[in-house]
Amino acid sequence: QVQLVESGGGLVQAGGSLRLSCAASGIVFSINAMGWYRQAPGKQRELVAHISSGGTTSYADSVKGRFTISRDNANKTVYLQMNSLKPEDTAVYYCKVQVRYIDYWGQGTQVTVSS
Repeated sequence: QVQLVESGGGLVQAGGSLRLSCAASGIVFSINAMGWYRQAPGKQRELVAHISSGGTTSYADSVKGRFTISRDNANKTVYLQMNSLKPEDTAVYYCKVQVRYIDYWGQGTQVTVSS
């Protein structure tokens, strides 16, 4: 059974930093793309950052220059380093991994940025 366990969320003041982790287990095949999404209250879930199997990254315009996505293939883990956090970054953050064209989602971790 595939399981994604996220950690690292919490409450931080504006300008602070957090590092999210998402560890996958129960996956037999190689992981293709990995990504982080977020959903704020009353808003649709949106893509924050994406990393391909080859390490190519892409970011939402709103986080470019502040957030960095990375992955550890050996440990089946994806990270999101978030710096210079703003109150508008407050949301539930979800990781997603793609294995053989099937998407798996984490349970979400709350990030709250106070002004």
